[in-house]
Amino acid sequence: MIRIAVVVGSTRPHRRTAVAARWVAEAAARHPAVAAGEAAFEVVDLAEYDLPVLDEPAPALFGDYRHAHTHRWAETVASFDGFVFVTPEYNHSAPAALKNAIDFLYAEWADKAAGFVSHGVHGGVRAVEHLRQVMTELGAANVRTQVALSAFTDFETTAPTDPGVITPGPHQESTLMELLDEVIAWSGALRTLRAPATAA
Repeated sequence: MIRIAVVVGSTRPHRRTAVAARWVAEAAARHPAVAAGEAAFEVVDLAEYDLPVLDEPAPALFGDYRHAHTHRWAETVASFDGFVFVTPEYNHSAPAALKNAIDFLYAEWADKAAGFVSHGVHGGVRAVEHLRQVMTELGAANVRTQVALSAFTDFETTAPTDPGVITPGPHQESTLMELLDEVIAWSGALRTLRAPATAA
C-alpha cells in the first residue's frame, strides 16, 4: 500500500493550516485509491514532534543522527512514500518550522513524491515556490498540480486569530483530487528507485 503523509506545515497556535490539512485528509479518504486499499493518507502534525532549531552536529546528508527527536522524526518520514505539504505563506516564504523540519533529514525525503496545498492572502503560492526548490534539492519529485486556498474566499473567520472554517470554492476539491492522483502515481512509480537502496 502506498502511504502518504499530509504534513501540517505550521506549529503556530490556532493554526488555519490544521483546518486545511483536515480538509485534505477528509477529501483524500474519498479518493478511489483509498477505497480500493491501494493508498492511505495520514496527517503528520509538526507541532507533535517538538523539534528544536536544527541541533544535529553533522549535516543530514551523512545520516549520522544523534538526538532522539531526530530519530523519531526520521522514522516517521521514512515510513511514507509521498507527502502533501499543507503550508501557509509567511513573509513571501514557508514557515521556519517547516523548513527546519525538512532540514533535519536528507535521505528520508529522496525519491518520493511531494504535492503542495497552500493558503494565505495570495493563496500561499510564494511559499510553495520556495518549497519546490528545497524538495528538488532533496531528490523529491514535485507534482505539477497545486491547491492555493485564498484567505478571503476559502475560509470563514471571525477574527485574525481565529482558525475559522474552511469553505473551499467548488473548483478546489477537484483540483485537490488531481493533486492526489499525481502524488499517488508518482509515489508508486518512485518506489522502484528506492527498492535497490532498501535491499542494500
